[in-house]
Amino acid sequence: MKGLFYAFIFLSSTTWAWGQQHLIGDGKAPYHIFSIYFGGGSHYIDQEQIDALNKFLDEIPDVDSHDVSIHGHTDNIGGAEYNQWLSQMRSDNSLRLLLDKGLRSEMISIQDFGQFNPLFDNSTWEGRRKNRRVDVIVWPPIQ
Repeated sequence: MKGLFYAFIFLSSTTWAWGQQHLIGDGKAPYHIFSIYFGGGSHYIDQEQIDALNKFLDEIPDVDSHDVSIHGHTDNIGGAEYNQWLSQMRSDNSLRLLLDKGLRSEMISIQDFGQFNPLFDNSTWEGRRKNRRVDVIVWPPIQ
């Protein structure tokens, strides 16, 4: 039983160390999206995901001239108020990384959805895992 307890603690506190990058749009002005994934109840971003986010940002020419949106999400485990707080903590940690990278705060907006607006099915373990994320969306400069 003790081993099961430690396995639960490990799984619930582990950051899922895989991000994903998407390009959408018409190819002329693509939107770049990078997702940072979190363990249940966690707002910790591990070094592997920090490195992946930095690499993602480095690959966007003139990234400091782009607008950036941060969208914080959670699964539906826990109450709405707690999940809103957790979503904000995840977004705040992501914001710090972007500021540390040299992006200007006036170019960054944050929207926290908490448990509302899930992209994946919260009735499955896999869906809940994918909903525990922050999406960093880099918008092309308006010309």
